Amino acid sequence: MADGSAETAGATRSGFVALIGPTNAGKSTLVNRLVGAKVSIVSHKVQTTRAIVRGIAIHDNAQVVFMDTPGIFKPRRRLDRAMVTSAWGGAKDADLIMLLIDSERGLRGDAEAILEGLKEVHQPKILVLNKIDRVKREDLLALAAAANEKVTFTQTFMISAENGSGCEDVMDYLAKTLPEGPWYYPEDQISDLPMRQLAAEITREKLFLRLHQELPYSSHVETEKWEERKDGSVRIEQVIYVERDSQKKIALGKGGETIKAISSASRRELSEILEQPVHLFLFVKVRENWGDDPERFREMGLDFPK
Repeated sequence: MADGSAETAGATRSGFVALIGPTNAGKSTLVNRLVGAKVSIVSHKVQTTRAIVRGIAIHDNAQVVFMDTPGIFKPRRRLDRAMVTSAWGGAKDADLIMLLIDSERGLRGDAEAILEGLKEVHQPKILVLNKIDRVKREDLLALAAAANEKVTFTQTFMISAENGSGCEDVMDYLAKTLPEGPWYYPEDQISDLPMRQLAAEITREKLFLRLHQELPYSSHVETEKWEERKDGSVRIEQVIYVERDSQKKIALGKGGETIKAISSASRRELSEILEQPVHLFLFVKVRENWGDDPERFREMGLDFPK
């Protein structure tokens, strides 16, 4: 989606767009679609994004910095509270707020609570209805009308983040609407996430995709070593932290087959992103109650809630 137009051709615009919404509404898929590259991990498990990830897109003369926030839901644990606080904090720091709603789920559950919360946020807001290819047009119009009754949106868009339908219209609107000013990042930068952290996120995604419901959210990946080698390859060592021995057994799998499959999938994707051969070594360690460790929260870019 990023078209790489030269910054020098006329007045430039730039700004931060906070993408908020319920869990699993498709926020990470949409950010990756609009940026034109993988900057945020995607899985069918809810609450995959834990901290704010910034994806950077160029469209016409505008640099749009998308803040992919954690899905907003009713928090139960300390990690949940930190994620929800991070999402609302991202919304309040942005130039414009984009609320993404799953058209199939509509305004049920967390979406209703988010609309209530948005009444207290004063930035301009746009509504984006996702997964429109799965819903009848009259239902989409009714959903748009119901949401606009609750909150004043400057614009409503209907899209499919999966196939890209309607996404160009969103980018056209943002490129015209964001404030005039210099770009925040170099033209070729697509994310503010350090490569070591992105590599850990990629492995965490593969962990989620492979294990589905078997491994709870009490898992965390850290990149511990990153060595550029003389032959042009990179050696990466990562640790998957879990809270119990039973979870370690799940992550390793029978004869180590699960961890091998996760490593292989992560290595392939990292090789594509880095455009160099990757030697990836994964280790699984038990760290009890890591979800109560302030240091782990800092690693994830989250504030530790008291």
